[in-house]
Amino acid sequence: MTHPRRSFRIPARWTPYLLISPFLILFAVFGLFPLLFSAWMAFQSWEPTSGLGSMQFVGLENFSFALQDAWFWKSLRNTMWLALASGLPQHLVALPLAVFIHSRFKRLRDGVAGAYFLPYITSTVAIAMMFTSLFSTDYGLVNAVLGGVFGMEATPWLTQPDKLKVAAAIVVFWRYVGFNLMLYLAALQTIPRDLYEAATLDGAGPWAKFWRITLPSLRPMILFGVTLSVIGGLQLFEEPFILTNGNGGPDQTVMTSAIYLYRLAFDFNDFGGAAAMSWVLCGVVVVMTLLTNRAFKER
Repeated sequence: MTHPRRSFRIPARWTPYLLISPFLILFAVFGLFPLLFSAWMAFQSWEPTSGLGSMQFVGLENFSFALQDAWFWKSLRNTMWLALASGLPQHLVALPLAVFIHSRFKRLRDGVAGAYFLPYITSTVAIAMMFTSLFSTDYGLVNAVLGGVFGMEATPWLTQPDKLKVAAAIVVFWRYVGFNLMLYLAALQTIPRDLYEAATLDGAGPWAKFWRITLPSLRPMILFGVTLSVIGGLQLFEEPFILTNGNGGPDQTVMTSAIYLYRLAFDFNDFGGAAAMSWVLCGVVVVMTLLTNRAFKER
């Protein structure tokens, strides 16, 4: 006599959790665990080559070292400068450019916007190598154009500290201006056309429409874009790292906080100090984000 086979059925209430379980597992392994482990390392003195058993609890010693480290504060000042010098022009250019593309380009709008967005999805290594060639002292296109048009002498963009800062800011600006452009274009398409038609009937000109309708309507998206720029700018790593071969340039001019944390951990094997500095940097990001939100708060 054969027994009927029993089929295993998952209760319906568990189905949603089962469907999202792959994300939860990946997040726990590659997101939550590194976060918690870095918090644990911030209170430890540890060299990875000696194994996990060599960890020694040192309390707040790593945080004390971070707050007294002159190189960390120098890297933080470099990060703040690059974040401001590259982030502010992004929005000052992306916003009016988005308005222009939205109003002037109808059928070709997506193609033009895609061309500006292309640098954002391009490999950072390729971008840094390209700009390294463009800013070359002897054979770079930038010096060739400046010399041919304005008669300027060749400028050592990548070897002079003040020039290197400008070059790094240009690279970051060029890469991310298209991303902010796409944000503003998406927001512009949500503004009702009835508002502009009513303003036209009232005799409002283009500037009045921009200041009274477009800009106030874009306020939430401007806050979102600026917040992303603040967070991304304070975590700046790839562009200056590749542009200077990982050494921060002459006099550590563009050594950002992220680059310094990387070198402290992997060059000097001070993972505890690097973990503590990363949490200090996290606190700076939180404070700057709150200040940004407060600045854009409606009054």
